Amino acid sequence: MIRLADLLRRLPLCVPLAIFAGITMVPNADALDRIYEKSGESISGDVTQTSNQGIQVKRAGNTQNILAGDILKILHEGDPAPLTRGREFALDGQYQQALTELQNVNFSSLKREIVKADAAYYIAMCEAKLALAGKEPKDQAQKKLLSFAGTYRDSWHFYEAAKLLGDLALAQNDTTNALKYYKSLEKAPSTDSKVLSVYLQGLVQLNKGDLNAALTEFDKVINLKAQTTETTRLQILAKAGKAMTIAANGKADEGLKLVNELIRDINPADVEMAARVYNAQGASYEASGDNEGAIMAYLHTHLMFSAQPDAHAEALKRLVELWPLVGKPDRAAAARQELQQRYPGF
Repeated sequence: MIRLADLLRRLPLCVPLAIFAGITMVPNADALDRIYEKSGESISGDVTQTSNQGIQVKRAGNTQNILAGDILKILHEGDPAPLTRGREFALDGQYQQALTELQNVNFSSLKREIVKADAAYYIAMCEAKLALAGKEPKDQAQKKLLSFAGTYRDSWHFYEAAKLLGDLALAQNDTTNALKYYKSLEKAPSTDSKVLSVYLQGLVQLNKGDLNAALTEFDKVINLKAQTTETTRLQILAKAGKAMTIAANGKADEGLKLVNELIRDINPADVEMAARVYNAQGASYEASGDNEGAIMAYLHTHLMFSAQPDAHAEALKRLVELWPLVGKPDRAAAARQELQQRYPGF
């Protein structure tokens, strides 16, 4: 087993916020903010410092440091209504509705930098998500995220923005920048973000066709002793990536065996995981020359897990290629039409 400490030694997990570079002191000491953590806990207090590593909160005369990777959202005292509504839409995956609200935020009226950073991030995030779904220009979304990262380097959203920049780069087949942005997540404060960094670098290597490098990265994740639910989830995704890598390397039967084991225990409520696992199954069947099996796998993603845009678009793309091989060009035309309508920029 690879020890988690060996993988994460580059940055301690519990670093006092006071020594983080780029700390911003947050004015308005009378503000009462509410911080919601990914664990389900929430606290109220005054956010007095912020950096890309996390925030410092004063409550009842005491201070508490919260790592960026542990934060789900912050509701700030005095948030304008469009930001409150837009934030909720964004977190719910309703990105177009979120943008409609967020575009009504008057930045000149916002007195706290942390609130400005929050509004700027959610606007950039929504545009990136829409671009990844083929509904907005990817280069424009990339510019908006880079502008956010340059202006608000001390935002607790910084590494979320870096991950999205990697996603956009990979979607544009810019593997050099995708690796750069994904690798930067190694400096994020949470264990899960560091593990995510390794998994994503594996995906880039697979996209590049460097199968040995991809396998190395996926195995790093798979061989960890999982300490969180998210790491366990990333291990399943890494196994799906490994199955595709093995199949692409001429071992389709071995890849199918691995991915079929994942399907037996898959959680259909986790749309991203299910879509990626079934796409991995489809790729493995393709590598084995079983076009009908591949079609059935991609149809699972298409019919049941279309809420994951990039995986759904990839499944449709493969169906466009595969249907004619089994004598059904009309199905290919239908898949192409849906691909063009739903993901015009894919």
